[in-house]
Amino acid sequence: MHSNSLTRRDMISIGSGIAITSLKSVDRLIASDMDPLGKDLVFRTIDPRNGEPSLEKLIKSWVTPVKHFYVRSHAPNPKIDPEKFVLSVEGLVRNPINLSLKQLNQLKRRDVTATLTCAGNRRTEFNQERAVGGVQWEAGAIGNAQWSGFALSDVLKKAEVLEEARHVWFEGLDEIARKDAVIPFGGSVPIEKALKDGGTPGALLVDRMNGEPLSPDHGYPLRTVVPGYIGARSVKWLGRIVVSDKPSPNHYLSQAYKLVSSTDPIDWTEAGPIYRYPINGAIATPELKTMIPAGAIDVAGYVLPTGRPETTVRRIELSIDDGVTWQAVRLVGERSEYCWQIWRARVRVTTKTKTVTLRAFDSSGGFMPQRVPWNAKGYLQNSWYRLPISVR
Repeated sequence: MHSNSLTRRDMISIGSGIAITSLKSVDRLIASDMDPLGKDLVFRTIDPRNGEPSLEKLIKSWVTPVKHFYVRSHAPNPKIDPEKFVLSVEGLVRNPINLSLKQLNQLKRRDVTATLTCAGNRRTEFNQERAVGGVQWEAGAIGNAQWSGFALSDVLKKAEVLEEARHVWFEGLDEIARKDAVIPFGGSVPIEKALKDGGTPGALLVDRMNGEPLSPDHGYPLRTVVPGYIGARSVKWLGRIVVSDKPSPNHYLSQAYKLVSSTDPIDWTEAGPIYRYPINGAIATPELKTMIPAGAIDVAGYVLPTGRPETTVRRIELSIDDGVTWQAVRLVGERSEYCWQIWRARVRVTTKTKTVTLRAFDSSGGFMPQRVPWNAKGYLQNSWYRLPISVR
């Protein structure tokens, strides 16, 4: 597959015949001050860095500590000098602007708690049917954080978006070596999502996570957070915003992150990109392959409702007989749009119990199905979560 993505050296055409030159280079080197590799994440790849926590650590709190928040990267962390950093906003706008971090901080600050999840979360479960490519995530490529920054809509108001605008592109400052070019990670969101301001903003330009400046692994100094959308739409190390009448041609929107069951390039080109995530969940404790005594046991995990406004978890159920009968889980704790719910329950198991199975339903009508059809990249695995156990 050939990428249609743009390099910063290219002259590109945005929308109806408007030519825009690329972003001026920001000083970038492979980061030597990246977040340290520690015991808090299991790294599926080291270069680039892709790691997830154990599920037991993941659900210890509703707000996920940074050290337990999954890391997803497509290239080495760029090293960005915050004093030289400039965010460009261009394309179908009356007033193209360049904003330093100091200028961004003159805007009204917005705080949002939202869950991010990788489209490939639980990918390894597809391998039971047929092997899939991509980072081999278990169920830990998800986390819930307190994000602080600036509404994308406020930035776009300053730039004065033109009527013909239909999409807003995001471009990172990372450099991904593909076989035909070196490209940044990027994507886009519909203009309606970008301009949403009431309640939870449609998208945020974030510089703080859980009350602290972003770490290198999570996009320092600036990233997007798009509540309700898969993590790939929340571009890290943001350097450029383009308003257009077309979706982004970046490889990671135009060719990747799609539900396709073949390797035919035509199928990949024809398929639409993934935006919203579906309802999903997992059992975090007891841990996999733990020997459990017969009787009542404590079970805990998470459920994330569908990424739609005002959608929350409606019902969580567990089964110890592979879905023949179900036991409702009492919902406790915080319930909020775009956020997961941590749940805890007690179930009684016997020596005949082979699995504990989870399913869930949300207020938008979303539900975890018994099975999800296989797809080539293992995206959006949200079938019933089955935890094999051994009972003595």
